[in-house]
Amino acid sequence: MDRIEERQGLLSALPLSVLMVLIFVAPLIVVAVFSIMPPRVFDVLHMPSFENYRIFFTQGYYRSLGWALGMAAMATVTLFVICYPLAYAMAKIFKKFTLIITIAVVVTLFVSENIRLFGWVLTLMKGGLISGYLRTYAGIDIDGWLYNVPVIVFGLVYVYFPFMLFPLVQGISMVPEEVRQAASDLGASRTRIFFEIDLPLAMPGIVVGSLLTFVLAAGAMAESKLLGGQAVIVMADEIEAAFTFGQNWSLGSALAMILILIIGSLAFFALSRVDLDGIMGRRG
Repeated sequence: MDRIEERQGLLSALPLSVLMVLIFVAPLIVVAVFSIMPPRVFDVLHMPSFENYRIFFTQGYYRSLGWALGMAAMATVTLFVICYPLAYAMAKIFKKFTLIITIAVVVTLFVSENIRLFGWVLTLMKGGLISGYLRTYAGIDIDGWLYNVPVIVFGLVYVYFPFMLFPLVQGISMVPEEVRQAASDLGASRTRIFFEIDLPLAMPGIVVGSLLTFVLAAGAMAESKLLGGQAVIVMADEIEAAFTFGQNWSLGSALAMILILIIGSLAFFALSRVDLDGIMGRRG
């Protein structure tokens, strides 16, 4: 009986699996093929060349990768610190207000990311909302807060806030309140309960939220362009420039493959340490 159900499950998943391969795997194969072509050569039958990967190291593209990964890591840590208390309150304390907060956060996703970032540009620019108000009413003249690394990280935190919050809520809700009460009755301090019960049992949500945030932030481009003003060049900027202005598809493909491989490796490593069955409610 189990074999029949397993076979039926595989057959049911076959159409979707084929579709996923066509949508996700096939484009990656195309990008991988282009990445080993000589620069500015569009003949797929040409002899493979790893010159584009050598260019990544010799022409300093690794700096852009470092900026992208570094700012993504800073945004992920900042979001965890900000979101954990709110997620805990939504999962354990708030009742009716949880739905209100959820709707308020989700509604922000209905507005384009670029539009929201342009709003912050008008707010933080010299002569903008904040600096104009301070100059008019407080006599303080400031240059604004745009075009630096901290404001780029702020943009990443602002845009990807929901992607950290909701997985954390799910992870924290998986922590049984009876276990926390039992630990408290046995004399465990709040700090010990947090580090030995709350964090380990909520780790699936923490890992998924951190992974979502890091992956999206590492490939983000609008924040560095609009808020950073090219103060630093991230990897996504280099990939876009190679494909568009440079018309060097092979270099752009190689840079994209490097970013995909690094982020993919981190994702697989993180997911291998997560109890996915527990998240999906299949824990035996």
